[in-house]
Amino acid sequence: MKPRILIVYTGGTIGMIEDAATKALRPFDFSHLMENVPKVKKLDYVIDNIQFQTPIDSSDMDITHWQSIVRSIADNYDNYDGFVVLHGTDTMAYTASALSFMLQNLRKPVIITGSQLPIGEVRTDGEENLITALQIAASRDADGKPTVREVAILFENYLWRGNRSTKRSADNFNAFRSNNYPELAKIGLGIHFRRTSLTHTDKGGGLEIYPEMDTNVMAIDLFPGLSRCVVEHMLAAPGIKGVVLRTYGAGNGPSEKWFLDALTQAVANGIVIVNVTQCVNGGVYPRRYLTGDKIASTGVVSGHDITFEAAIAKLMHLFGRGFTPAEVRKRFSRPISGEITVTKHSK
Repeated sequence: MKPRILIVYTGGTIGMIEDAATKALRPFDFSHLMENVPKVKKLDYVIDNIQFQTPIDSSDMDITHWQSIVRSIADNYDNYDGFVVLHGTDTMAYTASALSFMLQNLRKPVIITGSQLPIGEVRTDGEENLITALQIAASRDADGKPTVREVAILFENYLWRGNRSTKRSADNFNAFRSNNYPELAKIGLGIHFRRTSLTHTDKGGGLEIYPEMDTNVMAIDLFPGLSRCVVEHMLAAPGIKGVVLRTYGAGNGPSEKWFLDALTQAVANGIVIVNVTQCVNGGVYPRRYLTGDKIASTGVVSGHDITFEAAIAKLMHLFGRGFTPAEVRKRFSRPISGEITVTKHSK
């Protein structure tokens, strides 16, 4: 039987055209995009599509759009073998992370892709990315099961786990990277899957949908000279439930009493603070240095090797499910969809 693939088109550079008046790129409809990829017909797949009513630049992406993508996949889950989400690059890693928590116990591929240049350009990465994403969504292993059974980002030469990815370049075609987890596949003359990196859940039951996300979260980036009044003001923001604290190195930060007291007070007030390193490689090892140990002693939770994008999405997801701060703290430290690696040194 022909593979059945559903494309969810949200917008992004891949489907943009140049505005005749302003010369700026703007999203266009799905028919324009497909007209520029006649090679898709050679795949001999059954391909259907769902398009956002108004395609958007991914900088406008928010949780209502995530929920629309989730509904599109959930409502059609039994009718298709795989799903391809066309998305702008700027917030692609956030969307991939969010979908990995909103769509759990996946048994089918959800492949997110886009491009750095519009698909109508003579020299574009959009055509190759779209075709490769469709091929991966249709791929089966020796047992006839989907090769990929998780949310992943396909871009140029690599397939990455979605919640491990981050955008690393605004100029290169290989725009994404997973710094703490190996590729799921490498794309060259063929598509070479790294079987040991792929998720194959043994959990029974069907697809689990968690569409609710709580946006009462924020981030604080540490930098030398960050003032006391700014930190205290941010931690006192009305309604805030979770904070991603982006620290130095292995999870280090200032050891001044006022800073540690501010964190302690915020935790006592029920705010969940997660320690995530600013470094692109490695993770948080809170007991390695005295400054990191002092931060851990305030009740701040280690984010291990999680990406910033996944940390934000995970807090939104956990609070969206109605968990108490104590439950969120406990659940954050455990992987949900392969987003973190917990070692004895990162606890």
